[in-house]
Amino acid sequence: MNDTPDQPAKPARSHGRIAVRPTLKPRELMTDRPDLAKAWTARVITLLPQAFPGILGESLTGKALDEGKWQLKTYDLRDYGQGRHRNVDDTPAGGGAGMVLRPDVMSAALDDALEDAKGLGRVIYLSPRGRKLDQQMAQELAVTDGVILVCGRFEGLDQRVIDHYDMMEVSLGDFVMTGGELAAQALIDATVRLLPGVLGNDASTEEESFSDHLLEHPQYTRPATWRGLPIPEILMSGHHGKIAEWRKDMAQEITKQRRPDLWAAYCAKYGIDPESA
Repeated sequence: MNDTPDQPAKPARSHGRIAVRPTLKPRELMTDRPDLAKAWTARVITLLPQAFPGILGESLTGKALDEGKWQLKTYDLRDYGQGRHRNVDDTPAGGGAGMVLRPDVMSAALDDALEDAKGLGRVIYLSPRGRKLDQQMAQELAVTDGVILVCGRFEGLDQRVIDHYDMMEVSLGDFVMTGGELAAQALIDATVRLLPGVLGNDASTEEESFSDHLLEHPQYTRPATWRGLPIPEILMSGHHGKIAEWRKDMAQEITKQRRPDLWAAYCAKYGIDPESA
């Protein structure tokens, strides 16, 4: 097998708009890498670049992408493959079923992504054995310059690459998927919606689930009565103080019943005895 690529890798695909700012340097009329000034950027290494932006191109995240509030770049791992057939994987050392993504292939893609990112942004490997994605992680990532996401396939990625690049492994939960693309989109969505100006109402992120270790209180809207079921009277009272108290009580009760782990964290934060509360 020839271990030398037959041709140089193609540039990453970019999504979003070009930020316009004064410069003495002529700008190319067409470019594969739009320059979004100070935009939070997700760089995704994947064998399925056509899967992006996917759902991220719709609704509020899609609007924010078009407005340049964040940027998405994909790196087709196949472009970095070895030999005539652009091989990206090989059999597991020591034997076993399936295939493993090669370290030389992945490192070539990662080096390009890191160069584009100027060394900024955490390298994250979407993996079922990683730390679970939660609201706190999304909040932490939202205040960074962006992320480099590695979408796994097959039996996973050579451990040496994970160790060398000090990757943070992230999981959606205790289940296995065919690849990391859906997980990458979930992580991006959860993070982008926290960026300034994306939701248009900062209070929305302060009151929603997990913002304070609590699940969100029940929500209601018109009509006032639906199939014989009325909206709780307190919500129709116009007494904002009592409404806020009711919502907090409901959030606490739901969290206590459904997520004992979150309830314990909430009680620990505020010095509450979880047994008596």
